[in-house]
Amino acid sequence: LIMGEIRRRWVLGGGIGSGKSEVRRILNQHGVRTVDADSVGHQVLAGEGLEPVSRRWPRVVVNGAIDRGLLADVVFRSPEELIALELITHPMIFGRIEAGLEGFDGIAVVEIPVMRKTVGWGLMVVDAADELRMQRAVDRGMSAEDVAARILTQPSRGEWLAAADLVIPNHASKEELKETIGRLMPLLS
Repeated sequence: LIMGEIRRRWVLGGGIGSGKSEVRRILNQHGVRTVDADSVGHQVLAGEGLEPVSRRWPRVVVNGAIDRGLLADVVFRSPEELIALELITHPMIFGRIEAGLEGFDGIAVVEIPVMRKTVGWGLMVVDAADELRMQRAVDRGMSAEDVAARILTQPSRGEWLAAADLVIPNHASKEELKETIGRLMPLLS
């Protein structure tokens, strides 16, 4: 673990297959308020993001809704398209998240699939070796080709680690990850 100054707001990041969602679940079990930005993104795509996304990529609309699989095929194969999607949806997603945390004084952790430094927020990075991340994503049902395409659009492991205010190693079992987070909790409170 690398610890900088104690913060009450954290962005939880790391590459695909690093274990971000598992860390978020464990933190939630410890009473930390957590938010899954992907879930908020799904709400945005079904709501205020539907029109601008469907205008930009009409072929990803099926029966009046965004087909997230088709959208992923487009944006995770082209860094320019991914940036375009982020420019459309991120203000909406983070606006919803900030509104949901308004008035909340406790510790909050927001899991996001991209690297984002936010003023006043710490960056908590879940770290795992590239080969392990690839295997975990394939075990979840993704093809090796899809995982490789997404890895290419993400920061490298070194970039994640260099940007981190706090690193949570996730190289072994879920039990070891739970123990690591258990040791981390007194530092967050």
